[in-house]
Parts: sequence; structure tokens; C-alpha cells
Amino acid sequence: MAQFLSTTDRDFEERFERLLTTKREDDVDVNQDVAAIIADVRTNGDEAVIRYTKKWDRLELKSGGFAFTKDEIDAACATVPEADRAALELAAERIRAYHERQLPDDARWTDESGAELGWRWTAVASAGLYVPGGLASYPSSVLMNAIPAKVAGVENLVICAPTPDGQVNPLVLLAARICGVETVYRIGGAQAVAALAYGTETVSKVDKITGPGNAFVASAKRQVFGTVGIDMIAGPSEVLIIADRHNDPDWIALDLMAQAEHDASAQSILVTDDAEFGRKVDEAVKERLKTLQRADIAGTSWADFGAVITVQNWDEAITVSDRLAPEHLQICTENADQLADRVRHAGAVFIGAHTPEAIGDYVGGPNHVLPTSRSARFSSGLSVLDFMKRTTLSRMTPGALAKIGPSAAHLAYSEDLEAHALSILSRLSRINEGGDDG
Repeated sequence: MAQFLSTTDRDFEERFERLLTTKREDDVDVNQDVAAIIADVRTNGDEAVIRYTKKWDRLELKSGGFAFTKDEIDAACATVPEADRAALELAAERIRAYHERQLPDDARWTDESGAELGWRWTAVASAGLYVPGGLASYPSSVLMNAIPAKVAGVENLVICAPTPDGQVNPLVLLAARICGVETVYRIGGAQAVAALAYGTETVSKVDKITGPGNAFVASAKRQVFGTVGIDMIAGPSEVLIIADRHNDPDWIALDLMAQAEHDASAQSILVTDDAEFGRKVDEAVKERLKTLQRADIAGTSWADFGAVITVQNWDEAITVSDRLAPEHLQICTENADQLADRVRHAGAVFIGAHTPEAIGDYVGGPNHVLPTSRSARFSSGLSVLDFMKRTTLSRMTPGALAKIGPSAAHLAYSEDLEAHALSILSRLSRINEGGDDG
């Protein structure tokens, strides 16, 4: 069963600190193996990718034949039931509408010195999206990664979706088509990340890599960062639910299990001001675990990492939540809006009893690629801005340079950077002589 804590317990701080610092990721050191794979792909290109794909995915590929053909995608899409297609299209429409509002504006102005300043936003030229493969792959991940990239204006977008034993989820290919992504490579693992970062005979290198993966993929993303941009290194999923006694305990139990069924290392936490309600939710969890398809996974997650925390008031609830900085935060209280306004650290906030986190995984609109492992303290979920970069703009008139240039030269000399100072002073000298009006 989950652990029960109360802020009134004498040992609360010690137990809560242990909850904060519990390591949930698999403690497997794959960095050395991944470094070797990356070096191999950089040296041997397609041949290395083919070799690793045969070894790990039990799939024979040929150089130049990594991607699904149009006919293969057509055939897979044709097998998707109409109800599933309609659900994907609705999700894509809502996700696109939400992300279009994130597009930033360019700006340009003249300040009091006469200098013209500003910035402009441009999309990265190319991006590679990693989608875990096989029949257990998630088409929602395609939508959440590809749509922001398309909205940003990324011109070259490709997907890597491994197909172990040749197994393909048709919904993944349909999601790619709905998003307008034409190239889907059937490769995965660290070798796919290396191919995207450095290029092979078949795979063109990209500027940014996004998307979740296993320990090998996460390590590869860490190691290629700097050569390419990455979104984040995601850990096991997590949800924190703040709920009062006016909720249906079974609803809250299902919300907790919706996160727990992802992974045995996922974490589901309930914060409530009513200890009896917390016990009712735990009982509802036990009942649901008798019938859930993924009960083994969800039950292990709840037993190893789940928690019910009783607080004395909602001030304490917000403090607890901000210290945990959860990936997902559900607020199911009568004053949910007011509490949501006070939250400082959370990847995504779901407000009200009729807003389960699960809706955000699919059709809510906001992105479901979110910071985990308390990284919501300093980072945000995936957005259009992750596929864009800002370039600053400056233009000095002679008058503007005359006003602010001397200070710049003074600072350059203070740092013993003479050429910096002289590059400014030489222009000021010409301006002072009246020889430069441009």
C-alpha cells in the first residue's frame, strides 16, 4: 500500500524529504555503451544503424530503406478504425489551435539614444522526433511533438519510430500523416539519436531532437546535446492531486492509477485536508487494482512510490505541492481556481473535479511533454518556442554611438580588451571629426 503522511506527524519533515529524494529511475549505467554506439554510427553510418537494428529490434534493414514508403503508410492508415481516426483528428485540431497561440511576436523600436533595437524569431531548420515503437507506441506522442514543430515553421521534420520484430502501430503512422510528416524511419535506440545528430548516408542530420525514450535514448540525447538541441531528459511520470472530501473517492483513485499504470517507477500522490477521505481513496485504489489490465504495474507503482499526505489547510497543500514541483498537478477542491493561482512549480495544472489529467494526455490542447523529477522548478513543457530561436537586432546611428559608445569603450578598457575599445573609439573619432553622417 502507499505510505501515509501527515504534516502533524513528528517525523513528517524527515519522511517528506525522503519522498522528495527517492530515486525512481532505473539505476543502470548505460553511458559507456551509448558512447560506443554513437561513435560507431558517426564512423560507419548506415552500416552501424543496420547492425544495431538487427541486434536490438530483430529487424533486417537495407541502406537507403530505413523509412516507410508511401504505400506502406497508406496501407497502415487504411486499417485504422474510423472512430480512432476521428479521435486523432480531433486531438490534432485542439493541440494545433492551442499551440498557434504560442507563436511569439517580433519586435523593433528606437530607444532614447536613437539606437534601433529588437528581436526576431525563426524556426530551427530541421528536427527529429523520437517516438517509442512497436505495438505499445503512443500516437499521442507524435501529435504532441510534431504539431508544435509544424506550427513553429520547421521545414524538415522526420520521425524515428522503431519497429521491433517488424511490429507497427498504424495509429503512429496515421498521426504522422495528420501532422504532415512524410518521413518516418523504422529505427530507434541510441543509434537513431546518433543518426539524427550526426547524419548517415540515409538519415540527414537535424538541428533539434525531441521525444521520450528508454535509458539508452535518454543517455544518447544527453551525449549529443551541444551538437544538436534537445527538449529535455524525462524521468518516470508523476501526478499530484490536491483534493477535498467533496470528491468521489473512486474518481480520485482512477486519476492516481491513470498515472501509476504508465510505469512501475511512476509516482502518484494525493494531498488532502481530510484523513478519512484519504483512506477512502486508498480503499478505492485497492478495489480498482483487482480489475485493471495493468494492475501489476500500477500496483507496484502505488506500493513503492505512492503517498497520501494529510495537511491541516490549503496553505500547507500549496507548500507541499511546490516542494514536489510535480509534472502534473490536479486540483479538485471547491476553491480550485484560487489554489491554482497560487501554484508556482508544476509542469501542468488541471483545475476542477471534471478535469482529469488523462484528458491532457490526448485532447486537452496543452502539450503533454512535461518536466519530471522536480525539474518544473526551472523548466517548462514542450512548446512552439522549443522549435524556435530568438535573434537580437541592433543598429547604431552615429548619434546613438556618440551617446553610448564612450561607456562601452570605458568598460572594454576595464576588462583589458583594447581592441574592443578601439573598434568603438575609431568610429567615435570619425564622428567627432564630422566625417560620418551615415
